[in-house]
Amino acid sequence: MTISPTAVRFDDHTMWVDLSDGRNLGVPLAWFPRLLRATPEQRDRVEISRVGLHWEEIDEDISVAGLLAGRGDMNEQAGQQRSPD
Repeated sequence: MTISPTAVRFDDHTMWVDLSDGRNLGVPLAWFPRLLRATPEQRDRVEISRVGLHWEEIDEDISVAGLLAGRGDMNEQAGQQRSPD
């Protein structure tokens, strides 16, 4: 059985994703900097597919598998450099 997203909504600090198996995931917006910086209108323009979520305007893709594994935005995290100690 493939677990799919059925709905997504936001509050000030969290993205809430309803899943087809009845679970509801809350993940910090800080995990996804593009969503954190997006306007509420941009966040509302989500495309829901059987495997995840997509926001064309802000170039963000989030898979259900990644959410269930507790992974945030790997692209932006990988691009960040550590500051010298």
